[in-house]
Amino acid sequence: MLFMRYLIPMTQISKSPYKGCRDLFPKLKREQDYLFSKMREVASLYAYEPYDGPMLELVDLYMAKSGEELINEQIYSFKDRGDRFVAIRPEMTPTVARMVAQVHRETPKPIRWYCIPNLMRYERPQKGRLREHWQFNCDIFGGPEVLSEIEILELIKDLLEHFGATNKHFSILINDRAIVNELFSNVLKVDEQTSYKLYKIIDKSKKLPEQKLEVLMDEILSSEQKANLKKYLSLNSFEEVFSFLDIKSPLRDLIEKVQETELLKYLNYDSSIVRGLDYYTGIVFEVFDLHPDNRRAICGGGSYANLLQIFKESPLQGVGFGLGDVTLRDFLITHDLMPDFTQPDDAILVTYQADEFEKRAAQVSRTFRQAGFGVESNLKPIKTSKAFQLAEKKNYSYLILIEGPEIVFKDLVNKKEVRSQTINDEIWEILN
Repeated sequence: MLFMRYLIPMTQISKSPYKGCRDLFPKLKREQDYLFSKMREVASLYAYEPYDGPMLELVDLYMAKSGEELINEQIYSFKDRGDRFVAIRPEMTPTVARMVAQVHRETPKPIRWYCIPNLMRYERPQKGRLREHWQFNCDIFGGPEVLSEIEILELIKDLLEHFGATNKHFSILINDRAIVNELFSNVLKVDEQTSYKLYKIIDKSKKLPEQKLEVLMDEILSSEQKANLKKYLSLNSFEEVFSFLDIKSPLRDLIEKVQETELLKYLNYDSSIVRGLDYYTGIVFEVFDLHPDNRRAICGGGSYANLLQIFKESPLQGVGFGLGDVTLRDFLITHDLMPDFTQPDDAILVTYQADEFEKRAAQVSRTFRQAGFGVESNLKPIKTSKAFQLAEKKNYSYLILIEGPEIVFKDLVNKKEVRSQTINDEIWEILN
């Protein structure tokens, strides 16, 4: 009876996915697999090891470090049957911190890990932002400050360059929480509660109308404080910020160390970059798309020295970033850097025209599969005209017709044909 109560008439069930989620049909899945393959390739070049964690975590883990907005508005949470308050993971950094806390004492440093987890956040779906997405996460724990940040930034740069991007396509906007903290403590001279509010204002400063920004500042700052904050927000170069706040900071050291590298031409100072999540403590950054049709952040991250303290562990320097598959795909498509995945890669359709050629078709299919090619073997006889129609509908690059003892190999893209009693060198040459 309990089950029957929840039965829904079939006519009411939608064929669409849950709002903010995607059905990854084969073409879209080929695109995603391509993105993932590049992510894994570049992570391995830097000797980052793959890891993963559970889809469910205790909500306490996120309450400890992820910020009010995430907890109050964005997580999918519920009580399980054991009366535990759990959430579908909305991000990966708290999970990796929990895992590192278990093993860091006996693991050689630095610890370099990466993953591509499936994440869920309850937020308004829009261009570049869905409720469900996959995210490329790379983190380095226990490395020296500044050099670890440089490595992470180099990894991001190399990843996007592997897709064909250059500094004409993206910029890395960077700031340092040490600089912002100096502003709050010694220039504005505000307390911790006001500092927290100011972080939120700075984070939104370039997205809000000027009038709205003025109102928010007036609510918590004096005229002199507001003037100093506005001066800070107007800074747009490393020279300007180091002149405005003459302190020794990790960002100053980083800029000095990358002077002779390719990385420098990607780096730009942005006073509004503070990152919303509460666990960042040092250098913070966002990768920004420079195309006028997609001017937005596509990736973000930073340093977090105190993350393990929620597990009563000693501070451990960490740096990481997250790059979503949705924003990356939009970036590549906007800049015409996404390959065409309409056709299955190196796929061959094998057909036969009469029952007596069934075994021959199976042998031919097996030969190509053993050579590493994807093969769809049509499982019943089909007329030649229908075979061409099927290959066209399924976007196959190659078609094999077995009409007798002879193999007819068709390169449908380059309009080539080979007729042979065997799979000869000419066929292999076309395929390779």
